[in-house]
Amino acid sequence: MEAEQPSLRERRRLQTRQELAQAAAELFTAQGVAATTAEQIAGRAGISLRTFYRHFRTKEEAIAPVLEIGAERWQAALRTVPVGEGWQTAVAGAVRAMLSPVGGTTEEGLELVRDLLVAAGEDRELADVWAVVNARSERELLAVMRERLPEAGHLTLALHSAAATAAIRVGLEAWAEGEAADDGGHPASSLAAQAYLRLSAGL
Repeated sequence: MEAEQPSLRERRRLQTRQELAQAAAELFTAQGVAATTAEQIAGRAGISLRTFYRHFRTKEEAIAPVLEIGAERWQAALRTVPVGEGWQTAVAGAVRAMLSPVGGTTEEGLELVRDLLVAAGEDRELADVWAVVNARSERELLAVMRERLPEAGHLTLALHSAAATAAIRVGLEAWAEGEAADDGGHPASSLAAQAYLRLSAGL
């Protein structure tokens, strides 16, 4: 059955969130989190402060849509995998594709995520947002796993979704720390895919 398309109102809401997230990310990386205010983020996005607070409770929370880079697209890619077929290979391939500049995102978008992860290493509030993003991604991925692996028990499904989410987190963080890939691919995608294959080897 074809997925229901979002309404015009929902599309506008998502667009506003993305504009605020982009503005927040650019300001945080340019002048630091402490020096950035919610007013500045709203102004850079051309949006009122009141509207900002309709979407986000804090200035740090505004970067969540940027940190969720590729999540919806790669989960959608997993939904196309035939039930029960080559799951680990499919997950690794989807992770690699969605974190590749030639796949699910852009080089500029990946670089922005890396800058934010570097900043999160020194800012607890940003680190907390990153943790929430990963927890939400794991929950959503678990639902996808249930669709594609109907015979698997809850423990197996939970381990698969935890492994995939942790792999993306670890891969991106390793790249932000300067880790290089050894297979010629983009470090973000290669490190995350390798991490997933290692983590899921015993599942």
